[in-house]
Amino acid sequence: MHLGEELLTLGLLFIISYVLGRLGKLIGLPAIPIYMLVGLIASPYFHLFPLSFESADVELIAVFGLIFLLFSLGLEFDQDEFYGNAPKLLLSGGTRIIINMAAGFILGMWIGWGTREALIIAGMTAASSSAIITKLFIELRRLANRETPVILGIMVLEDVFIAIYLAIVAVVIGGEADVWAVVLQLAISFTFLIVMFVVARFGGRIVSRLVRTKDDELFTILFFGLAVAFGGIGELLGVSDAIGAFLIGLVLGATRFRGRIEQLALPLRDVFGAFFFLNFGLALNPSTFGAVLVPVAVAVAMTLVINTAGGQLIAWQNQLTRAEGFNASAMLQNRGEFALILATLAVSAGLDDRLTPFAGLYVLTMAIIGPILAVNSEKIGARIFPAKKKTPATLEHDRMADENIALVEAALSGRGPAVSGDDQFDDIGDEVLVRDPIAEQALQQSDAEKPRRRDPEY
Repeated sequence: MHLGEELLTLGLLFIISYVLGRLGKLIGLPAIPIYMLVGLIASPYFHLFPLSFESADVELIAVFGLIFLLFSLGLEFDQDEFYGNAPKLLLSGGTRIIINMAAGFILGMWIGWGTREALIIAGMTAASSSAIITKLFIELRRLANRETPVILGIMVLEDVFIAIYLAIVAVVIGGEADVWAVVLQLAISFTFLIVMFVVARFGGRIVSRLVRTKDDELFTILFFGLAVAFGGIGELLGVSDAIGAFLIGLVLGATRFRGRIEQLALPLRDVFGAFFFLNFGLALNPSTFGAVLVPVAVAVAMTLVINTAGGQLIAWQNQLTRAEGFNASAMLQNRGEFALILATLAVSAGLDDRLTPFAGLYVLTMAIIGPILAVNSEKIGARIFPAKKKTPATLEHDRMADENIALVEAALSGRGPAVSGDDQFDDIGDEVLVRDPIAEQALQQSDAEKPRRRDPEY
């Protein structure tokens, strides 16, 4: 088997992705649309660039990318945030999801591709991109903003929505005509979901004993194998490989090894995820964009209007200022991996082929507009909603926010703490363990190299 030419082409694609990614960062663009664009220009359908690469050549690795995107989503799922603030999350996040999903379904019916296709479009417009939003939080240094906990809570609820929605969609688009067969399949899907959520909630200690090992290599092989295996189990049970990977990530995220798994899994997610987005770009045919230009333009306009208005609703529900509500709406405008996952599932189920170019063009547009809006949202919000004179309580909050920002910056740079006190830090040997949850999240998401920490048990 001679693969020299294919390996050279694939290597060039990733080098091009790196170069364009560096350029994209200068204007605030995330990596997802960059990878899709590189796949698009390298596809057999794009004749203006001297590269031609088939989607089938990286299809299996792209499946690993899909699995690890959802595995990481489950791993990072904050159970305490979800169960502790369920009423508020259901109010803020649930209202937002219902409005976006209803508008998306109406749009899908107006487009006229079919009821199942409308259900897919509704899902695409309902959920934000957690990958893009998380990166924007770190890069824009907004972890200490008052609206940030609300946005993070909504993202947690969207994770649950994605799990349930994928389970339902996998059954609905499967083409089963027998009502009782559909009911049985849904019962199996929800039983799988409930069992895994229960294990994640109450079985963390037991699972910790089963998966513990000192060796990082063996540990990586173990959770990689579990992610792929549960992807297969999910596919066999009819809930899709993506949701199977999400659920085992949820279970492993409840163990004492969550931080260690995140540290080892992050490079795998980034590399395999790049293959997934690259592969999706390879499947895009620019000649089909003309047929979806109007639907995509309407979907983009609808998303921008509804989410901007929704930001003010979120502000009212959570006692935020109107400017902070605008910041929240700008962050939540971003669409990404979930829309592409739905399009992939739809095409594999034999639904309308136009869903692929629709999802690709929609995600490309929103993944460009969203970050640009987020970068400039504070300036735009300050002009649209002029700030009132600050009260002593607001000034005190600003002072605390400045201290939090300094704390996060210290954590990201690897320096020691800028403040003292047992509430924020505990010294263990030569290391400093960050106790502040915001700083800890920033440290986990940072690109900065940090020492690997062993479990104290070893």
